[in-house]
Amino acid sequence: MKRKTIFLCVTLAALFCLTSLASAAEVCQGKCISYNQDDKVISVEEYNLNFTDENPYGEATGTVTSYNVASAKMGLTPEPGDILRIAYEVKGTDRVAIKVMNVSKQDLRKK
Repeated sequence: MKRKTIFLCVTLAALFCLTSLASAAEVCQGKCISYNQDDKVISVEEYNLNFTDENPYGEATGTVTSYNVASAKMGLTPEPGDILRIAYEVKGTDRVAIKVMNVSKQDLRKK
């Protein structure tokens, strides 16, 4: 009886870990190019992960991507030039934002 209970607990824990990994979102960080409030679309120039003193948010890659933000949680309203971090899911050919964070307006490193 005790072995069955332990086996069941371990199996449930493993199953929980696998399902939580499957629902993980992708993340993009970059400079806001435009925010169309009518269409609920944000265009962002993506940044890479090469953080330096000159580029504390990463270096621009030149890749511009658009995100549907109709159902996203959004903090401060993004403006062109703001650094954004977007958690999103790919649904078909669309990138649907889950959460939009305005990093440049919330940066705690600024003095």
